Amino acid sequence: MNAKKYGILSLPVIVAALGYFVDIYDLLLFTIVREPSLQGIGVLLTDKAQVLSASTKIINWQMVGLLIGGVIWGTIGDKKGRLSVLFGSIALYSIANFLTGYVQTVDQYAWARFVAGVGLAGELGAGITLVSELLPKEKRGVGTSLVAGIGLFGAVFAYFIYKFTNDWRLCYKIGGGLGVFLLVLRISVAESGMFRELKGQNVQRGNILMFFTNATRFRKYMLAILIGLPTWYVIGVLVNLSNRFAKELYGDSHVESGRAIMYAYIGIAIGDILIGLVSQYYKSRKKALLIFYLMSIVFLALFFSRINGSDSMMYLICALLGFSTGFWAIFVTMGAEQFGTNLRATAATTVPNMVRGALPLINLMFLNLFQQSWGWSLLKSGIITGVIVMVVTLIAFYFTEETFHKDLNYVELP
Repeated sequence: MNAKKYGILSLPVIVAALGYFVDIYDLLLFTIVREPSLQGIGVLLTDKAQVLSASTKIINWQMVGLLIGGVIWGTIGDKKGRLSVLFGSIALYSIANFLTGYVQTVDQYAWARFVAGVGLAGELGAGITLVSELLPKEKRGVGTSLVAGIGLFGAVFAYFIYKFTNDWRLCYKIGGGLGVFLLVLRISVAESGMFRELKGQNVQRGNILMFFTNATRFRKYMLAILIGLPTWYVIGVLVNLSNRFAKELYGDSHVESGRAIMYAYIGIAIGDILIGLVSQYYKSRKKALLIFYLMSIVFLALFFSRINGSDSMMYLICALLGFSTGFWAIFVTMGAEQFGTNLRATAATTVPNMVRGALPLINLMFLNLFQQSWGWSLLKSGIITGVIVMVVTLIAFYFTEETFHKDLNYVELP
């Protein structure tokens, strides 16, 4: 199959974008309906310790599911094909979402989100891998940016669906229904020609251990993960807890974290589309990424400054932070471009989920170590966590190779 037959608005790109739309809808729904859903299963919202314990357990189980699912679906993607992942993962998380609409306890909620996390883990990596392999190298950056940019509006859709229905259980069921609709669309999508050619070769496919048995591959793999850390620090810590940060910064606040997430994801979606064009303009993934890193640093400084002194300003800065961390598409594309066809789906699927799975580790530092053990304030903990994340990211960025002009039709040898 000739990759040049496909354009940036071809069916595989559109379906991958819609797939990521549903993925983000489901992934962020808990953060949007957190308080009403916890109240609906008997958690007392007036008991802050109980709310924190329950919400942390549920989101951590979902993230662990993403980590495990990333390995499972990545391996399947390289062994059985990209489309196998797209069908199997959607079926699993659609079922999990229907079940979430019927949970009655925190443990049931956590288990349901764990299964959903396993399913959601396969969507983006397989979609980005497929689009990267079907489009010519001159267009794949723009194509994958469109996938992420359109897909990220799923968070905005989730926010308005909840506001319209005011029924968190129905929101999860709608997520399941969207997944079933997506399965029907996927029937018309073709498999990657590169993968079909690979099946006739005698090479190892989807062996995740190959990332750890070769020093060069291991280095590239770890760097590919670390360059994506700021996104989930911003979303998982700052925006998710924007209501608490607002009270610390200026006292009288009525910030809704769900609304802040919606604004942040509007920013991320716009950023993800724009960064593909910036990358295309400079003919460089790294130059585009560096521009967005520098913007992130500026907006992080604004978040913790005296300028952030009202609800409207908090929402604006959350949107700006979202825009500046809108490099998810380029980051995942670079992960796919780093490796050969026999490991590409494994890399593209595990790398973003390793970053998502790093959120519990970031929270361990931010909450358990800095606040609970060392007694630091919320603001100080947030600032120091952000400094550490950005320093680690910039070091990883420096050592990451440029992949804009890279030909993807090759394999990794043991």
